Amino acid sequence: MLQSKPWLVRPFTERSTQLFLGVLFLAMIVVSVLHLVMPEGSALYVSSYTVTLLGKYLCYALLAVAVDLVWGYLGILSLGHGAFFALGGYAMGMYLMRQIGDRGVYGDPVLPDFMVFLNWDALPWYWHGFDMAWFAFIMVLLAPGLLALVFGFLAFRSRVTGVYLSIITQALTFALMLAFFRNEMGFGGNNGLTDFKDILDFDLRTDGARLGLFIATGIALALGYVICRAIVTSKLGRVSVACRDAEARTRFIGYRVERVQLFVFTVSAMLAGVAGALYVPQVGIINPSEFSPLFSIEIVVWVALGGRATLYGAVIGAIIVNYAKTVFTGIMPDAWLFALGALFVLVTVFLPKGIAGLLPGNRKKADDDAADPPTSAKEATA
Repeated sequence: MLQSKPWLVRPFTERSTQLFLGVLFLAMIVVSVLHLVMPEGSALYVSSYTVTLLGKYLCYALLAVAVDLVWGYLGILSLGHGAFFALGGYAMGMYLMRQIGDRGVYGDPVLPDFMVFLNWDALPWYWHGFDMAWFAFIMVLLAPGLLALVFGFLAFRSRVTGVYLSIITQALTFALMLAFFRNEMGFGGNNGLTDFKDILDFDLRTDGARLGLFIATGIALALGYVICRAIVTSKLGRVSVACRDAEARTRFIGYRVERVQLFVFTVSAMLAGVAGALYVPQVGIINPSEFSPLFSIEIVVWVALGGRATLYGAVIGAIIVNYAKTVFTGIMPDAWLFALGALFVLVTVFLPKGIAGLLPGNRKKADDDAADPPTSAKEATA
């Protein structure tokens, strides 16, 4: 019955999607009302700082959903999704830098401050067009999408899988981090891009702009979640799971596994790029540290903690870990990474399905999986 519905409508008929969207939109309404209506002295007042912080968590949640799509349903453990997130962020950062105009420290109407400081005499060719919002928004999707398409084409065509693919994805983001650290690249070097002022003619320092970005991020997370659910509940999603559990058999019965992997990997990269683009105007900076391999590993921890192959579990994991990071980096900054590593080990050992596995429906599924493991596991133990 479910498969007879159009692929984009199908997610809305699922109870889990209805519940997720309901909770998300209810949270957005509550935060907006408490921010706009309650007086600043009230205990229920949500400050602009908190609104921005929540918006950042939602960006991370969208990024985690993108990683869960390729790891949970396709079996590709990407340790380089931070690269796609950062590329989307840089595309948005370039647009925001061009909006500064002559209000920079050096007052140059064309060149960003760091280019004037480094004695650049003209705007590089790849910066042209970023003074237009529509061009920048297209590049937010196109830059990470093209990188994923080229990288995936070479990797999947060569049938690079498993731990080898994970290592290559990490090498990719590390190489990009080193490249973006160089001042000659024209992206601000170590300092990155910052001192943003306007987005779509709205002052980024105003409460209204911050609330608008929070709402836009929530809507982007909802759309990204629905697109991923539409993929995983379609025939493409079933083939993806088949590739994950028994790639050789799927290839043997006639499916072009590399095409499935390439499509899903590219869609995931584009979602990560959107998350990065929404992250930058809310935190006010983008620099090469976003390409750090450690950041990409952290994303995997979020998904593992929340629960693979559920999508909403990735959202739960991203919000919990980043909230804990906000709290504990202030209390015990030196011990936070040890706590994060211990959390990952404990979840892997005692909660292989993550927090989502504790829910009644998923607990039954976990028991069924334990009784009847995937084909790949059977083959491995045979």
